[in-house]
Amino acid sequence: MGVRLHGFWKSSGGENIKGESMSDIHSKLFGIWKILSFDVEDQESGERNPFYDDATPKGYMILTPEGRMMVLVASVGREPGQTDEKQAVLFRTMLSYTGLYRFEGDKFITTVDVSWNESWTGTDQVRFYKLDGDRLDIMTAWIPNPINPERVVRGILSWERAK
Repeated sequence: MGVRLHGFWKSSGGENIKGESMSDIHSKLFGIWKILSFDVEDQESGERNPFYDDATPKGYMILTPEGRMMVLVASVGREPGQTDEKQAVLFRTMLSYTGLYRFEGDKFITTVDVSWNESWTGTDQVRFYKLDGDRLDIMTAWIPNPINPERVVRGILSWERAK
């Protein structure tokens, strides 16, 4: 009997049921990924809603074989802004960070060295993933909802391999 790891069954020999080693699976993640959706899922209800009001974000993630990742995701409805209020809206309708990533068990962990939000710089951002052909789903850990801490949520970002 194997252990479920990264959306694949892993045998005791370090291979999934398709006979691929974990390093083979990890190498399939290298490249450029275009975002398809960014949802927030409520743990109790299972309800999923778009993170941004306009539903479909735009953005890319790059994973290099050398272990560097970069991501930029933004709401589609963003408008230029010169006032403090409009610039705050721009800040809240995007995310971007980069760092060195590694795999630990079923986790994809990025040690952030530059971020749009300085509170992330120097932290480990832990993610879980499922790869299915040219589609990649990345999930955050379950966390208290920043807006309603009584609710527990996670982010789910779906990507397709960029052509």
